[in-house]
Amino acid sequence: MKLTIFILFLLCSSRQFETPAFAAEERALMPDVIHFYLGKLPLGGVLYKPDGKGPFPAILYNHGKGAKMINSQTAARIAPYFVKHGWAFFMPYRRGQGLSEDSGSYIGDEIKKAGRSGGAKAASTKTISLLKTEQLDDQLAAYAWLKKQTFIDHKRIAVGGNSFGGIESILAATKEPFCAGFDASGGADSWQSSPELQKLLKKSVRMVKCPIYFFQAENDYDLTPSRALSAEMKSAGKKFELKIYPKQGTTTKEGHAFNTHAVNIWFPDVFAFLDHACHLQSTK
Repeated sequence: MKLTIFILFLLCSSRQFETPAFAAEERALMPDVIHFYLGKLPLGGVLYKPDGKGPFPAILYNHGKGAKMINSQTAARIAPYFVKHGWAFFMPYRRGQGLSEDSGSYIGDEIKKAGRSGGAKAASTKTISLLKTEQLDDQLAAYAWLKKQTFIDHKRIAVGGNSFGGIESILAATKEPFCAGFDASGGADSWQSSPELQKLLKKSVRMVKCPIYFFQAENDYDLTPSRALSAEMKSAGKKFELKIYPKQGTTTKEGHAFNTHAVNIWFPDVFAFLDHACHLQSTK
């Protein structure tokens, strides 16, 4: 009940970012609350799926750094688009956030703590450490759960996410055979201040096992990550696409939120990319 009320509140409280096209697309969908485990560590997530038995292609969606249940806003906005096109949408919460809040420390608090004691470099090092270990482990546990479900087409599981979730999607794509992926603004707010992050992601995109679609709004914090990582994939002979969309809102914060608040704009391009790549994968 709390999840239902919270999602409805978020849908009603952020109308200032919407366009008429989004309102026309929106469907009243309620997710199933999913419980899964990393070893003995309990984790939770939300699953939206089409009617019927499937098997359905699926997107494993990685949320950003928002605290508590705030990322349910993103899931509630994006999921209807995938469901309308016959895809399941699964957003697991990583420890310390949302439905997994009680399973560990919130990554934002851990980064701030490191920064207070050791400055910007310590905060960067802590960020990289958490993203590469426990945060990635939580996501891969969610992928393992998804692959066990009989209503999922196991050859057609894609991965994607925004901001920290974009980073996580790249890291996961080096570990598991997703059919495709997308990275929305991954690292945009920390790229320039973290050479460690730059090194990690440049190395990772050369190792990914699937095509990746990079996208950002023109007024995001920094467009370098998408451009630099696309260049790395091109150099490595990997398949990718890159698109910089027009400005969203008037601030860099609103530009960074493009993934959540302008789904109707980016979804047709991203979905066409994912659907094509995943269809090719399923026929191999």
